[in-house]
Parts: sequence; structure tokens; C-alpha cells
Amino acid sequence: MKAIFVTSNENKLREAREILGIWLESASLDLPEPQAVSIADVAVEKARAARAALRDPPHPVLVEDSGLVLEAWNGLPGALTKWFLLSVGNEGLLEMLSSFGDRSARAVCALAVAFPDAPAKVFLGEVPGHVVSAPRGESGFGWDPIFAPENPGGETYAELGARKNEDSHRARAFRAARATLLEG
Repeated sequence: MKAIFVTSNENKLREAREILGIWLESASLDLPEPQAVSIADVAVEKARAARAALRDPPHPVLVEDSGLVLEAWNGLPGALTKWFLLSVGNEGLLEMLSSFGDRSARAVCALAVAFPDAPAKVFLGEVPGHVVSAPRGESGFGWDPIFAPENPGGETYAELGARKNEDSHRARAFRAARATLLEG
């Protein structure tokens, strides 16, 4: 099975390969970044653009978008998480959330798979948890140091290290897509 995962993020590529247990080709494209709160909508639009930019290859094209959905902010930053982090970082996000009592959050991943001559299929992975009061942990990337999934130890994704891939939002989305990818 051959598939092309469109990402410039080596961490996401590594995680995707580990989770799926298959080799993915990768392509780094400068795609337009749709602005929407819906992570699934952004992933689908980027998958369509990626398939076109790659000149409609005979293989599935995968595009992943993920974000942190804060319940106190009615779903923000969602698909805009990347832009929040680029602007204010994890510390700024924590500061903006400091006056809110509700720190519950969901880690959400939408994996859009664009097959030749077919509409893109979206596979969602969500993990409930909360935002911690200060960054913790040395591994991971992005908002991993501030998101703690519901787990007995209360560890953040960054504290979980490689164990994150056992049941992360990305793991859930990619595992949901695995059978469809293998069927081709």
C-alpha cells in the first residue's frame, strides 16, 4: 500500500508511521491554510488542495489537522491552535485561560484521506482531558506540555513520551483510517 502524507512536521510524520505501522511517503507542500474553527473542515480543504498540488496521484493523499478544543471558549482555538501558539505560545494560552474556572479540553485530530476520483473521507480522533496550570514534560511538541488526557497519572502528553501514541487523538484518527487505507 502506498500513501502520501502531506506534512512539513517531522514529529507528525514519525507519529503517523509508528501508529499505522506502515511506511508513508511524505510531501511538504505550501498549502493554503483555511481559517475555520472546525478541524475536520480544514483537513478536508487541505486534502483537496494537496491532491491537486500533487497532480492527482494514483495513491491516497493524507492530510491531518489537529487542535486543542477548550470547553470554556466554546471550541476555540480548535483548528486555529497553530496560530494561537505561533502568536502567544503555550504560556500565553495558559495566561488567557487563567481567569476561566473550566479547564476541560479535548485533543482533536481530523485525518482527511483523499482517494483518486472520490471525495475525501474524514477520520476523527478525540481525547478528553484538561489544560494544566503550567507546562510539564520534556517530550512531544506543540501543546503537548499543557494538555493532560484523562489518565490515572494525570500526565501531560509531553510527560507521557512515547506512551502518548498508545491512545492519543492522532492515534485514534489514524487507527480509524488504517483499514480503509489498507483496502486502498
